Amino acid sequence: MNADVVCYSIKLCKQTADQPYCHLYRPPKVGLDAAIKEAEEMTTAGTWKKAHGLSSICLLPLVKDLCEKIEKVMKNELPFEDLDGDMFSNFATLRGYHWRGRDCDDGTASVYPGRRPDNWDAQQDSNCNGIWGVDQKDGIPYEQKFCNGTESKGIILLGDSAGAHFHIPPEWLTASQISWKVYSDLPKALADELDWPQFSEVTGFLNSTIGGWTDSIYQRLRKRNRCSHRDYQNISRNGGSSKNLWNLLKNLARSQKFDKPVIVIYAMIGNDVCNGKTDTVAAMTTPGQLRGSMLKSLRYLDSLLPKGSHVILFSLANGDFLWDNLYNRYHPLGQLNKDITYKQIYSFLTCLKLNPCNGWLSPNDTLRSITTKRALQLSSILSGIAESQKYANFDLFYMDCPLKEVVEEWLEQGGEGWQLIEPVDGFHPNQIASALAARIFWEKISYKWPHVLGEVNPNNHQIAAVFKDQGGY
Repeated sequence: MNADVVCYSIKLCKQTADQPYCHLYRPPKVGLDAAIKEAEEMTTAGTWKKAHGLSSICLLPLVKDLCEKIEKVMKNELPFEDLDGDMFSNFATLRGYHWRGRDCDDGTASVYPGRRPDNWDAQQDSNCNGIWGVDQKDGIPYEQKFCNGTESKGIILLGDSAGAHFHIPPEWLTASQISWKVYSDLPKALADELDWPQFSEVTGFLNSTIGGWTDSIYQRLRKRNRCSHRDYQNISRNGGSSKNLWNLLKNLARSQKFDKPVIVIYAMIGNDVCNGKTDTVAAMTTPGQLRGSMLKSLRYLDSLLPKGSHVILFSLANGDFLWDNLYNRYHPLGQLNKDITYKQIYSFLTCLKLNPCNGWLSPNDTLRSITTKRALQLSSILSGIAESQKYANFDLFYMDCPLKEVVEEWLEQGGEGWQLIEPVDGFHPNQIASALAARIFWEKISYKWPHVLGEVNPNNHQIAAVFKDQGGY
């Protein structure tokens, strides 16, 4: 009995009337239907546990609940409502400080990262950047001495699962590595929706524990000006696209009256063309829909962001890269017996209606070409908006997704393209790709629009000497 048979027989896998049995492994010789019925009889008779010694069968309700949560993540069905709760928090997960700067006084609404200092923070740290109090030598508040006039600003990402840094650890599914220990991060991972924003390309701030290394726009912005400590927000969601951008914007925390300027990056790089629908082309965002959504959202940002802010629109990625580099390689599920390729995984997910991108993760060359063409059309719309629209409180820019540069650099270092893709889902950029993209993105901004980043704060060394790690994270 293979995994497909077991899954159907204990009702974790289900067959609906409108689809066949979805299976990943080669069916047993007696046929999948007959094997499932035999396994169900064994389970009903109580002989399964006896025959296979599965004394942990009582854990099945827990396993079922876990599978349902993961299925909702894969189907992008987690609710938008109250996505970020009380906005800033001193708790890491559940949209806490893994997602936006840690609150240093959770009981006071007027204290949070990113605000302009209250009375130069002479009495308390009102913006949570770890700089407060008065220098007894001259009576000048440290915030005024070290930060005044230094163009301190924050970073906000409006993104999708790539921006949130979706990642399922491959050791969870690799037979040779499975143990109780490898699942120690499971509760935390679920509490963050299987995302790892603390290591991501835009808002990463902790050293990566999922391979590769961490490099991010936030880290580089903070290094440039330590007054920007903790001023980051990752307003991304699995399944995010221009179609649901309006719901994401409701969770962006910035005040024109009280807060510092900010750099906002819009990076919905895939889901406007990626979906799990049977007629995937019909479900793609049209150029007209994208334009309407973006103009509405940009008008809202102009009413929300402090004057002197910046907005950068990212193009969609070219997903042809995924199929070309993975289709004939073994997936973690197939590495033990060399029997499961990504081509099989994509077909299996399509059958389950869980394929994150039927357009690109498909053996159909024509469909992949249509998907790429639509992505280019939508990117052209974003570029045109950046060129033609002007706003009172921010300047607007467009940048191509740096996937091509990331791949070229990795190949020059002796790597291979498949090493830049998340191994479990075969869809998202992994930690290495994210870190390389952050550096390339930063260098492009530095060259094309250096005023967006501001000048280096000449007081950085003094801040480090007086406030050390500024309270950490």
